[in-house]
Amino acid sequence: MAEHVVRDYRPGAFLLAGPTSTLLAEGERAVVTESDPEELSARVEKALADSGAQVAVGALPFAPGAPAHVVVPAEVRRTGSAHPCSAAPAAGAAPVSVTPVPSGAGYEAAVAAAVALLRGPGELRKVVLARTLRLGFAAPVDLAALLPGLVAANPQGHTFAAPLPGGRTLLGATPELLVSRTGTRVVSNPLAGSLPRGITPEQDRALADELLASGKDQAEHRVVVEAVEEVLRPFCRSLHVPAGPSLVATPTVWHLSTRITGELADPGISALRLAAALHPTPAVCGTPAAAAAAAIADLEPFERGFYSGAVGWTGADGDGEWVVSLRCAEVFDREMVLYAGAGVMPASVPAAELAETSAKFATLLRGLGIDLPGA
Repeated sequence: MAEHVVRDYRPGAFLLAGPTSTLLAEGERAVVTESDPEELSARVEKALADSGAQVAVGALPFAPGAPAHVVVPAEVRRTGSAHPCSAAPAAGAAPVSVTPVPSGAGYEAAVAAAVALLRGPGELRKVVLARTLRLGFAAPVDLAALLPGLVAANPQGHTFAAPLPGGRTLLGATPELLVSRTGTRVVSNPLAGSLPRGITPEQDRALADELLASGKDQAEHRVVVEAVEEVLRPFCRSLHVPAGPSLVATPTVWHLSTRITGELADPGISALRLAAALHPTPAVCGTPAAAAAAAIADLEPFERGFYSGAVGWTGADGDGEWVVSLRCAEVFDREMVLYAGAGVMPASVPAAELAETSAKFATLLRGLGIDLPGA
């Protein structure tokens, strides 16, 4: 059973558990670190061929010029969906220290600065700004104990634990599929435009309706869909892009969603090659990408690392699945650094974007059983 695969996770392994499949990979036959997308794909394909392995797993960083971390594992177990997983979120240890970087007020100031840039004469149309919570614990974080509850708390999401250089782990439960490839069939499901869930059913429905009717969020979503379509179309003989978005919900956030499907023109193009070409989308960076990345560098007082990158696997046959590394934290020993971001548009309100990031933090905190009011 897939639930047993999740429970068999041990630190240093790779886990990706989603609505349709679960993969657990352990050990290392080879490690590939490379920043150029085409060279990364070529080196991973060679490592798979040289080792006789069928699957490589890993993570792509946010910054295009930074090296990816892809591993050809010694053992792989694949099974069906990990849902329904019966585990309740474990009661996570209470942190002994909580440090927001930047502070709430600092984040609102950064959003206000981004809005000024967006309304100015430059080419910037959207920028995604993130903030972090740095949690310190009295004892090392027990990832194996926390993962089953995180899977159970996010039945429609993709829960992952990806090993990173230096003994760190990227842990998360993302709602967003960057790209999957099965034979020549390609699927991408960008999300952009969000509101926190309501407390009562009536309030929740009203917020969902508000999101669908929001001109600001529809515009934010359209920017992302257009960018994904622009990247995928040259790879595909046919591509279907719905005329408008639908709603999807996580336990804490409503999102606008568009499921894009296509057929590859060249069956030699792997899932990893597609993921590297798509990343980073405007859903995690902004648009135009160069201008948005420059704004992020100026306004975010930390390095993103592998947050808002991608986590996934690619096979020797080219199939694979890569998800956007959102609702995640970087874990090392007794420290956990949580990340959350929001898309900033010319009509954005700083307090609303702060509330959105708080709701996104709650996805991971609730799944880990950590009670942190006011995060």
